[in-house]
Amino acid sequence: MKIAGQRILITGATGGIGREITMALAEKGADLLLVGTDVNKLMQLKLAVYACGAKAGVFTCDLAAAEAPLALVERVVEAAGGVDMLINCAGVTHFGQYDKQTPTNLEMLWRINVIAPMQLTQALLPHMIAAHHGRIVNIGSIFGSIGFAYFTTYSASKFAMRGFSEALRRELDGSGVGVTYVAPRYTRTPLNNSIVSKMAEAVGMNSDEPAVAARHVLRAIERDRNDYYIGWPESLFVRINALLPRIVDSALRKQNLKTRTFTLQD
Repeated sequence: MKIAGQRILITGATGGIGREITMALAEKGADLLLVGTDVNKLMQLKLAVYACGAKAGVFTCDLAAAEAPLALVERVVEAAGGVDMLINCAGVTHFGQYDKQTPTNLEMLWRINVIAPMQLTQALLPHMIAAHHGRIVNIGSIFGSIGFAYFTTYSASKFAMRGFSEALRRELDGSGVGVTYVAPRYTRTPLNNSIVSKMAEAVGMNSDEPAVAARHVLRAIERDRNDYYIGWPESLFVRINALLPRIVDSALRKQNLKTRTFTLQD
């Protein structure tokens, strides 16, 4: 898919990976529609996009609010006339023992990570299908293929996005609208607090800077990829887990015990 001149809506635009994706798309000449919760950060990002010679509109939105995704689409379509690509990048995580997660936090995570992306996609699809052109890009996670202990709700939400992407892609076959699912491995962003960062280092997780993840996302978009898993050997472990999950259970047992000690510090 060519990037130049495409109207691209990206949620979580001011986040670690989101900002890098935004700037990578700006350098390719995209017309960007940036979504976030902090208007000051959005305006700063807009100025950075303009400095690259690209265009950007900004939209504040709390995706955890029930009616917010649909209202956002109405505002965006009115302002831009339509959307050629939706990048669902906004997300939150939870690290800790599942039985201690609050119901409010659980619902908020599910709304932002799963329900809002599905609602945005559903609202934009009629425009894309009518134009026989468009792409939905869902930013998932390696944790969406390998369920990690103490990231139970987060892993479940990314498993859901992976399944959503696969099913929707099959449903849209022949429509001119594609679906890309990109799964980064652990990425050093503000989304991961200091305890998570210390845990990742202690258990030897491989990690990437947000700019690295963004380059892979851009590559997946330009190549019209269906699925794109970032990192080696993580992409190999995804395949092993799909075929032989009980082997992965055993391989992760020691890591889980070490990880648990960090949940007690949270």
